[in-house]
Amino acid sequence: MINIHNKTLKDLEFSTVLQQVSEHCVTPLGNKKALLTAPYKTKETLLNALQLTNEYLSSFYNDNRIPNHGFDTIEKEIKLLRIENTYLEVHALKKIVSISLTTNEIVTYLKKFEEYYPKLNEYASHIEVTKVIIEKVDAIVDRFGDIKDNASSLLYELRQSINKIKGKINASFSSALNMYHNLEYLDDIRESVVDNKRVLAVKAMYRRKVKGAIMGGSKTGSIVYIEPETTLQHSRELNNLEYEEQEEVIRILKDVTNYIRPFLSLLENYQTFLIDIDVISAKAKYARSMNAILPEISEDKSMYLRDAYHPLLYLNNLEQKETTFPQSVRLKQDSRIIVISGPNAGGKSITLKTVGLLQVMLQSGLLIPVHERSKVCLFDRILSDIGDNQSIENHLSTYSYRLKQMNYFLKKCNKNTLFLIDEFGTGSDPELGGALAETFLEEFYHREAFGIITTHYSNLKILANELPHMLNANMLFDERTLEPLFKLIIGQAGSSFTFEVAQKNGIPYSLINRSKKKIERSKVRFDATIAKLQKERSRLEKTEESLKINEKKKIEEADKLEEINSKIQKKLESYQELYDSNQRLIYLGQKVNDIAEKYFDNKQKRALMDELFKVVQIENSKRKKVTKKQKKVIKVKEAQVKKEVEKVVTVIRKKKKEAKKKAIETPKPKVILKIGDRVRMEDGRAIGSIDKIEKNKAIVNYGIFTTNVNIDQLELVEAVKK
Repeated sequence: MINIHNKTLKDLEFSTVLQQVSEHCVTPLGNKKALLTAPYKTKETLLNALQLTNEYLSSFYNDNRIPNHGFDTIEKEIKLLRIENTYLEVHALKKIVSISLTTNEIVTYLKKFEEYYPKLNEYASHIEVTKVIIEKVDAIVDRFGDIKDNASSLLYELRQSINKIKGKINASFSSALNMYHNLEYLDDIRESVVDNKRVLAVKAMYRRKVKGAIMGGSKTGSIVYIEPETTLQHSRELNNLEYEEQEEVIRILKDVTNYIRPFLSLLENYQTFLIDIDVISAKAKYARSMNAILPEISEDKSMYLRDAYHPLLYLNNLEQKETTFPQSVRLKQDSRIIVISGPNAGGKSITLKTVGLLQVMLQSGLLIPVHERSKVCLFDRILSDIGDNQSIENHLSTYSYRLKQMNYFLKKCNKNTLFLIDEFGTGSDPELGGALAETFLEEFYHREAFGIITTHYSNLKILANELPHMLNANMLFDERTLEPLFKLIIGQAGSSFTFEVAQKNGIPYSLINRSKKKIERSKVRFDATIAKLQKERSRLEKTEESLKINEKKKIEEADKLEEINSKIQKKLESYQELYDSNQRLIYLGQKVNDIAEKYFDNKQKRALMDELFKVVQIENSKRKKVTKKQKKVIKVKEAQVKKEVEKVVTVIRKKKKEAKKKAIETPKPKVILKIGDRVRMEDGRAIGSIDKIEKNKAIVNYGIFTTNVNIDQLELVEAVKK
């Protein structure tokens, strides 16, 4: 049986968490129920609640969003249904239809997607899906919220008669209006409306000449409003019919209400179900707002909160756009109690509250903001003593109150308990209070309870160091600036940095020195040693972090190089295949060329055909037998490789072209050509010698022929030897 004291919930500000959760509800009843959330009494109900919230959270991240669950409360309607001979108005029936439709839709949806939401479907499976209420109401109420004419045969007849009478009223009124208007008894406005009835606007002097009922007059008294006598008779008949219509409508509503009355418990279930879904949805939305998850729940007593955030601090800092520092805390059988020490304002209390609040939230069915590899366990009782609990009502001092708390702890503390004590032992004489605190801590330890305490007492730090299943811890500080780094370090006690902090805040060194002399030398040395170790730890932390970053970079670079190497290897293999294929084609081309030369010499067609046939046979014998599909794959692969090679070749050609262009653009030193020089055309390959030069023209002899060329188009290959 799980039992968490209200004081613990108050100490850990659990009510603020519930307030934030309730703000995510979409209905007033859901909001009210969310504020009443409390730790679950049994493990089974708790695990079920956590699964429901976790499944709803998953709906935000997949394509199967759970339908909207908003509804109007039917509390009044349920109360009326409990009273005999009462009936529900049309708007009340519409609300009942709406809540039925919403519930049916959600229950049907969860059944359809049972694979995604097994627990939610199981939770909704006890809700009956029925359309009889919806169909019954829809049969008599139209979409505008009026009773349909065909709701009953009598209502239909009455409304037909009403329409006829209204027609007669309009006709008789129009007749009277025209008659008295022609007699000039009416005012310029001619008519008006009084008590929803059309009346004639008669000039006061003619009121006795117009037959009918006087319904009133204008403020000035110049106009009298009269309902014509001919209309009066029809109006009385209309009133009677409308009264009968209203009676029939009430009879129909009573009939429908009596039909719905047996479904009272079902409607109560519908409303309760939708309230619960609203609360589950609010918990899931709250979890999403701070990236909360459902961690692994261990059967044994071991807890590992990795990168755990204090929910209230995280959401507040998120709003203020400030950084929140997560903490990692591990509690297990061989390290059950953690003693956190160190200077104030370093985050000791927040760390303690983070662990406590996350545990309470988890045991109340809420997801918690921790790393996905975190592990949690459940405790039967969570005890806390946090903050200044001076009791004015009971005239108790802080210390007296804390002693009462310790007495309560001693009664309740066992191996299934988690205790959280802030500033353990304070409020009395340091020596005596410290000794008593040490005794309490030993007692909690021997009862195998789990806990976290914060303290400045050296004897508690020493005790944590001596007992095998208790650990010291401290909040990391910058060794130079003494600024808090808000990081919990397990395994070493923290110095209070009393004298260092005093010096940093401008206290004269002479006073600090005098203070040091007033206390035992061994204590100063002990604190100094702890401070030194803490500074060393801080430096090692930074070095370790730096090494981790470098290691990560090196691994990433190695992975990149391996990937590049793999790609290059694949490309080389592809190029090799292409090269081999091209070499084979060149060889075939040479063969065909040799055969063509032979045929050119001997003109023997049969020999030519034999040779060609031999070549084809030899080539086919080398080929492997491949399927059409394999051929297709090979062709695609070859095409890809060729495409890649063409890209590379295109780039190389482009570069060569640019280089050539650059070379052309760069003016070469002008060479004076002479007779006998060996030359060639700028864009040619043939080399000739200059036989004659006259008027910027040169006759170049190529051996077989000579040509007349402009000297500017020639380039020197070899100068004539003198």
